[in-house]
Amino acid sequence: MIFELTMQLRVPEFDQGLKFYERIFGRKPDFVPHEGFAEWEVVPGAWLQIGEGEPTDNRPIRFGVQDLEQAKSDIMAKFPISDFEVFSREEVPVKWGTFEDPWGNKIGFFEYLDQEEEKSRIQEILSKH
Repeated sequence: MIFELTMQLRVPEFDQGLKFYERIFGRKPDFVPHEGFAEWEVVPGAWLQIGEGEPTDNRPIRFGVQDLEQAKSDIMAKFPISDFEVFSREEVPVKWGTFEDPWGNKIGFFEYLDQEEEKSRIQEILSKH
């Protein structure tokens, strides 16, 4: 089951990018896991991430799942995907993996490391619908 989504943009001058998106949304980020990265929950379950770096046309869209390894196995069984590595960082509350569709678009999945936080997020999102 997919229950969340993240979209990521890169900005070369992070402080300026942060101010720009704060003005667009009229508020500070909802989550700043580490320096050079910020996230806003734009609508329930949909997050815009900005990260420090050069803009590119091919940033990933990732879907929140309850079992990343199962989602990875399922997608790799259905399609000829050979490059799907799972990543994590100590200060980030999720693990994630990204692959390319047949046209080169980056798509992936993420899973909360804390199962209680995951359950809370799902309940919060469902209660807003």
